[in-house]
Amino acid sequence: MELQQMRYVVAVADLRNFTRAAKKCLVVQSALSHQIARLEKELGARLFDRTSRHVRLTAAGEAFLPAARQALDAAERARAEVAAAAGEVSGRLAIGAIPTLCAVDIPAALREFHLRHPKVRIHLKEGPSKDLVQGVQDGTLDVAFLGVLPSYRPKGVSDHELARGELAAVVAPTHPLAREAEVGLERLAAETFVDYPEGTAARAQSEEAFEASGLTRVVAFEVSGTDFIVRLVRSGLVVALLPAAFAAELAGVTVLPVRDAPARTERLVWSRFRPTPAAAAFLTGLGIDTEAAADRP
Repeated sequence: MELQQMRYVVAVADLRNFTRAAKKCLVVQSALSHQIARLEKELGARLFDRTSRHVRLTAAGEAFLPAARQALDAAERARAEVAAAAGEVSGRLAIGAIPTLCAVDIPAALREFHLRHPKVRIHLKEGPSKDLVQGVQDGTLDVAFLGVLPSYRPKGVSDHELARGELAAVVAPTHPLAREAEVGLERLAAETFVDYPEGTAARAQSEEAFEASGLTRVVAFEVSGTDFIVRLVRSGLVVALLPAAFAAELAGVTVLPVRDAPARTERLVWSRFRPTPAAAAFLTGLGIDTEAAADRP
């Protein structure tokens, strides 16, 4: 069993196509198919069901894939550690971030990191906080930027508080509330809301504030994308609660301070085990002392 064979399996599994996988791996398709066939013979099981139109993992393939990813990650980590010992930071840096992050300018931070460490391959994934924490826990992400309730402390990862803030009401310029200097939760409870899906950390920030005040509200529009939320608000159909610092940068909407506003915290999380050289360099660039964080209970 060879690492190259594992790379081919992972590429086919991700792309669901042998031709595209071969192109990604920079080999001809016949060579890729031959190596996967050799691996299947060695394992005594087919990893893929192939038809003229579809490529799917078999049960054996589903079982093999996580271990193959771990083996490839371990090999890459080993190469990166050797390079780091020689004073060179290389390897992969996989970052996750919520779309409403305010505490860190991600594009600027990544640009500076790339200039300092050009041999590191940077990957960025946007998503909800819960999914990003899971990504750090399972090793698919090295670090992640979250937006959560102040009381939330993620388990199974190291973490650092970046900033605290509040949510603000976001309405269309033509909405009656746009003429107000500020608004209370009781008045907002009479409006129709757009919000993130139920169960997400972003939704919980608003829900907890209304519940603590003994109020209920109607969330008639549930969407995952922040851009879509803003577009719906601009239409005048709904109102929203978004991080005040983020909302202040939006065009075509009116932003109102909220009395007894929902609070939120932005946190940075990374593996509770020793970070990769690339992740350690990125965290250091942000001013994070990973050793001190590891010593905290």
